[in-house]
Amino acid sequence: MRYSILHHGAQKTRPNEHPTSITDAHMELVWPSAPYLASYVQALEQGWSPDNLRPEAAEDELARIARDPNRFLAEQVDREAKGPPVTLPDGSSARRLPGYRKWMWDGEFCGVIGFRWQPGTVELPPHVLGHIGFAVVPWKRQNGYATRALASILPDAREQGLPYVELTTDASNVASQRVITANGGTVVERFHKPAAYGGAESLRFRIYF
Repeated sequence: MRYSILHHGAQKTRPNEHPTSITDAHMELVWPSAPYLASYVQALEQGWSPDNLRPEAAEDELARIARDPNRFLAEQVDREAKGPPVTLPDGSSARRLPGYRKWMWDGEFCGVIGFRWQPGTVELPPHVLGHIGFAVVPWKRQNGYATRALASILPDAREQGLPYVELTTDASNVASQRVITANGGTVVERFHKPAAYGGAESLRFRIYF
């Protein structure tokens, strides 16, 4: 993988505000902030990684949180791409795009969903495999959380003026494909990821607005 305005009747939230529900279910999207950080840290300590291509990202984030938790939280919402370069799975680095993350929460941390974009165009640079990425902790899967989180973040993509968003999954990742198709995604390309991402056979989806 690799935070936004909530819609469908929910109130708008901003960083450090108390979350509001995005559905009538008990999972909500929240801005990364201090009240939720301990649970996020616990997930990292249990071996979950926000980047499914870089398991070591968990240790990287734990170190960043230990050094400066406030800075870590602030960097989760970076609409002007002021943060440091991003680290690719092969260890190389690339420029950051404007974007943000939000956390899934049902009383404890459940997962993350992120949205990034390139101003003025729907196109993405080669090192960015999609506009939206998500990851759910293993012990919270099969609850429909990723499907609802993706549905809630799509209106923000429309507000950025994008005609569609792209998401990519490994060809073998059936669970993520179901999340995307449940939100109207269609396959537009079968391809192999760049070498920096391991070269796996993958599917590129688009969700049109």
